[in-house]
Amino acid sequence: MDLRIMTYNVRNDCDAPPNSWEERKGLMRDLIIRESPDLIGTQECKFNQVQDLDHLLEDYNWIGLGREGGSKSEFMAIFYKKSRFDVLEYDHFWLSDTPNVIASSTWGNDCTRMATWVRFLDNETNQSFYHLNTHLDHISEVARVKGAELIVKHAKAFESSVPIFITGDFNTLAETDTHQAFLIKGNFMDTWSNSSERMNEELGSFNNFNDPTGGEGRIDWILYRGDVKVGTLKIVNDQVDGRFPSDHFPIVVDFEV
Repeated sequence: MDLRIMTYNVRNDCDAPPNSWEERKGLMRDLIIRESPDLIGTQECKFNQVQDLDHLLEDYNWIGLGREGGSKSEFMAIFYKKSRFDVLEYDHFWLSDTPNVIASSTWGNDCTRMATWVRFLDNETNQSFYHLNTHLDHISEVARVKGAELIVKHAKAFESSVPIFITGDFNTLAETDTHQAFLIKGNFMDTWSNSSERMNEELGSFNNFNDPTGGEGRIDWILYRGDVKVGTLKIVNDQVDGRFPSDHFPIVVDFEV
């Protein structure tokens, strides 16, 4: 099974021109359609942005929930090609000591953090896999580590023989305690280390709407566990007339499952 997965912090809709959502959403549509990922883990989408992407990306459906409950605040929405995948099950949990309490936050997070996961069935191969998507705190390293450990704990409850993919904006670099929590405690692997080819590997992933180098390092990752072979990894550094589709560069990885 060939599978292309993207992680993409699309930036919420709070920016003034020339970085307003109205000016960016067409650029993002063009990027996604060109790269044609089978699955996209998005971060920071507000409900109106999720609706816009749902309209602009005709080949995709999505699953998500606002981190404050219902349609409120940002989503960790997962978009998927609707002609290829069926949803077997899905859920959401909050990165806190009370993960089943909507909008809970207990670790000194700057704001509420959560994760969304889906178990998909690939209609082309009749194989299933999990995709979990998250956005860790941008202020507290303690909250990031605890969030990583909670995600690892939840992943242990998934069927062990089924591959798991994790996408996210982790707001910290590789080799940090947060990164190691996934790799050591969760036995996950970072696609960066195991890809057969890395495109634009000299770039970071946070361009802040003004830095074509993507800043210092990679804070957006795609992790995995299971019987998976990693092909090409690409940092997609689109700029159109000096404008960026988002303040993050998306990362795309090709897999054989």
